[in-house]
Amino acid sequence: MAETTKDKVRSFIIENFLFGDTSYDLAENASLIENDIIDSTAVLELVAFIEDSFDITMSDSDIVPANLDSVARISAFIGSRTGTVAA
Repeated sequence: MAETTKDKVRSFIIENFLFGDTSYDLAENASLIENDIIDSTAVLELVAFIEDSFDITMSDSDIVPANLDSVARISAFIGSRTGTVAA
């Protein structure tokens, strides 16, 4: 089974921001900002990951919590830009 966009995003967040702590229950709709998982530096890393992994160019207007504040929102944003439905 192919890895979904959500799987890739979740793996990246766990690996880079939770330091590989797979025991952390990262709910799909949990706010990454409110739960102190990402800060402004992490947002830049997340943008670089999205651009590199999904061949998307993000403008400043794309870099907002509405697009980047949860696994579900990130996946939906990527899907809207790549024409794929977030699974």
